[in-house]
Parts: sequence; structure tokens; C-alpha cells
Amino acid sequence: MDDLAQDLADFISVAPSPYHAVGEAVRRLEAAGFAEQPATAPWAGGPGGRYLVRDGTVLAWSVPAGVPAGAPIRVFLAHTDSPTLKVKPNPDVGRGGWRQVGVEVYGGALWNSWLDRDLGLAGRLALYDGSTVLVNVDRPLLRVPQLAIHLDRQVNQGLKLDPQQHLLPIWGLGAPAEGDLLEFLAAEVGVDADDVAAHDLVVHDLTPPARLGEEQDLLAAPRLDNLASVHAGIGALLAAADNADGVIPVFVGFDHEEIGSNSATGAAGPLLETVLTQLAGGFDARGPVFATSRCLSVDVTHAAHPNYLELHDPDHRSLPNQGPTLKVNANQRYATDAPGAAAWHRACRDAGVPTQVFVGKNTVPCGSTVGPITATRLGIRTVDVGIPVLSMHSARELCGVADPGFLAAAATAFLTDPV
Repeated sequence: MDDLAQDLADFISVAPSPYHAVGEAVRRLEAAGFAEQPATAPWAGGPGGRYLVRDGTVLAWSVPAGVPAGAPIRVFLAHTDSPTLKVKPNPDVGRGGWRQVGVEVYGGALWNSWLDRDLGLAGRLALYDGSTVLVNVDRPLLRVPQLAIHLDRQVNQGLKLDPQQHLLPIWGLGAPAEGDLLEFLAAEVGVDADDVAAHDLVVHDLTPPARLGEEQDLLAAPRLDNLASVHAGIGALLAAADNADGVIPVFVGFDHEEIGSNSATGAAGPLLETVLTQLAGGFDARGPVFATSRCLSVDVTHAAHPNYLELHDPDHRSLPNQGPTLKVNANQRYATDAPGAAAWHRACRDAGVPTQVFVGKNTVPCGSTVGPITATRLGIRTVDVGIPVLSMHSARELCGVADPGFLAAAATAFLTDPV
């Protein structure tokens, strides 16, 4: 468990953006012998492990040797993006003698959690020649300074932030000049600033992941939502590739979940359907295959907050280090049904992993995941699960040290389950 928690911390540290998360996933897949399936190339059938990348989304699968036609598919669903601040197309702003960077809020971020932190900048630069270049300024570059209490004596009665005015990071003194930020970033990666046509850039917290607590049994880190699931899914697929019998295990890390999944590379787009249709033997053959297939939608869930227990259902609370949590909602905000729940409980039993159940309090609406979107698009039975965390959507979140290992083990059993 300690090794997997440390490996998760290492994974998070090299993945400050969805594009970097995909890059690290590909590195691990290729080290295990997976080969790329280019999106523009003919489909490579036959046994073996392959992966497909589209921007911030990665899909990977392993076809066992001798797998029969029409074999069921087992899919692990996660997402690579996290709530953050995204740099605007014209980033060079400032006033009052300060140089600032124009940003907009990406997803349901806890705005206050980004205040007074040393921030880096990461993402990709798109060049005029059609190529992209990853960039990661992994050192203190930006800071969103909070107003001193002397200038707002009522701040502790309720902090109010205007995202247009109060979330702009500073990165220096002087007057802003058009092109400053892109010139700086182009120099960081060794390209000519005149070759940069556009960018996708996000800020990221520079505080490294850390163990905490008397027993060192908690892990604090950025982007646990949802890199904890991406990390477990890659590990589960690699383990399943050697153990799958009569089923085809698949992993997908979607981009854009935090903003609704409505994009070419999101869960509402066509990528997963395209790949699964090929694995099923084509459109005409996929109906029976999809009917016997299953998806595991894996996203973090709310741990019971000791300071706000009144916001949790008293009979369905989750705690770290007590196993990943099955997520249930009567209104299908989570896709779990009874047969899917049984498949999850079977996987946990077979893996020797404890599990919990989360149901939201009737008076507190819950969020949703890629699970219902996938179930609706494909008609494949889908189960929603995730590890419990505190401070969800903060710049820095908290989970249990044992849970990454529990999740990977249960997911491996799910991806290899022939029942």
C-alpha cells in the first residue's frame, strides 16, 4: 500500500495538466509493451496491448490471445482533468504597476483554495505547423494574493471573490506587454515565440504530495480528483493484461469531465464508442457484446467531513482507508444499479478489498460522473465507484494511503471478471 501511494504521488507530480497525465500514462503503457493505435491509421486487430491518444484523452486496451469473437468488454472509466484556473487567449494583463495573467475558472473549483499559493504553469503550445509542444513551468511563477485583513475587516464573516477581478495571478512588476507570457513559455521549451499560434495552459499548485497524520496514513496532494483514478486504472489494466480470460479489459481517461464532458475528447463524444465498436467486431456485432459488457466509472467521492457531518446521510458515510466506495443515486446521477453493484461487490470479494457505500443526503444534491453519460450513450451496464476524499475540488485534496492500493486491486478483479 505504501508503494502504491508513493507511486500515485509520483504520478500526480509529473501530471500538472491533462496532456501531461496522458503523456505519463503512455510512458507506462509503452514500458509494458503496449503499442500505439494512431487515430489516423487503419485499425490494428489481433492480440496484444494498444493505446490511442487524442489531446487530453487516452484509451488503452489489451486483447488476450485466443479470445473468442463476441467476448465481453470490461471498461475502466476515469478523467484526466481537474478544476483549476485556465489561461485566457490574450493573457498579458495588469494594473497598478503589476504584471498579471488573465485566467478563467475551469470547472467547479474552490476559488479560495488558490489564494496565496506558489503556482506553476503547464499545458501545451500549438504551433503554426500543426504540432504541439508540452510545457511545464514547475517552479514558483504565479501567485493570487489575498487582500490583507486590515483592508477588509469583515473578511472572516464570509469571503467574497469576483473571479474576473480577484483571481488574476501576479507574475511581476511593471506594465504588461502583449506577447510577454508566450515569449517566456516559448523560451522555456526552446521554440520561437513567432511559431506559437495558440495555447492550452492551466495553473498548478507546487506544494508536493505529502503523507500526514500521526500514523502517516493520509495523503495530501493536488488533483486527486481524478488522477487517483487514472493512476489506479492504468495499473489495473496492466495487471489485467496478464490475467484476463475470455474478456477484453479497457481503460479510458477522458478530458473535460469537470466541465460537462461535451467535447470531441469528452465522455459525451464518440471516442469510446468508436474503440469499443471495433473491439466488438463492428457495428453489426456490437449489440450482443455491449449487452454482456460492463463499465466501472471511477471518480472520487466525498469522505464524511467531521466539521460538517450534518451534510452527509448518516447511514451511508465513507471514510479513507476503509476501501473504495460504491456510489448510488436513485435519480441516476450515478449509474449504479443492483446487478452492477453485485458485480462490484464480487470484484471486491475476489480481491480481498473492503468497500463502502455512498448515498447523498436527500436535502443535499450530489454531483455526477462520466458513468451516466457512458451508460446512456452505449447502453452498457455501468457502476460508479471512487475513493473517499476531503476538500474535493480544492487546489489540494486529502485521501487515505491505503485506498489507491485497494482501488487498483478491486479494479483489476473487475476488469478480469468473466461472469
